[in-house]
Amino acid sequence: MNRILVVAAHPDDEILGCGATMSKLSEQKNEIHILILGEGITSRHNLCNSNEMKAELENLQLEAKNAAKIIGANSIEFVNFPDNRFDSVSLLDIIKAVEKKKNELKPQIVFTHHAHDLNIDHQRTFQAVLTSCRPMKNETVREIYSFEIPSSTEWQFQSAMNVFLPTQYFTISEKHLIAKISAMNVYSSEIRDYPHPRSLKALRLLAEYRGVTVGEKYAEGFVVVRKII
Repeated sequence: MNRILVVAAHPDDEILGCGATMSKLSEQKNEIHILILGEGITSRHNLCNSNEMKAELENLQLEAKNAAKIIGANSIEFVNFPDNRFDSVSLLDIIKAVEKKKNELKPQIVFTHHAHDLNIDHQRTFQAVLTSCRPMKNETVREIYSFEIPSSTEWQFQSAMNVFLPTQYFTISEKHLIAKISAMNVYSSEIRDYPHPRSLKALRLLAEYRGVTVGEKYAEGFVVVRKII
């Protein structure tokens, strides 16, 4: 059994990025823990005032907790850095938030964002995770994987230096895919109508595409950032 930490920038990123894989790994009796760094709301309004949006923020966190139950996560925690403004926060503060959770859990595996996503919060989250998991003596993290976020990863300008090219595939069953789609459906404010990448139909199509890429029915694709064997 492994202890797994999923570090996401916003509520719903954890499901979009690795929801079906979390469901599969949970079913295999691994511990799944989720850390959400950003509050995920205030950038949609003119003023970054979380007090005025308290009810909205509480509802989003409730959705995240319910989604976590569907995919079998053991815990979920929120840090509430300002949405889409991680570049206004000291990188050290983000690192310390990740390190605090990592030191508490001592995970063997970490999933997080792709380094070159369009979203600045995703980029900073990746940097914080990589810094927090420096391969020093007594470091417990042996594997780090980056996931893709529909409507962020593929919307970045694609070049040989920043394109998301999966190097690890986790095959998933219909059951795990349904768990991901059901969990995402809980995020009523985040899902969109097809053909938006965050529509439920598009998530199924992406799982099918990643699957047929490796001769399977369904899969989720990841970039191996580090794997120590």
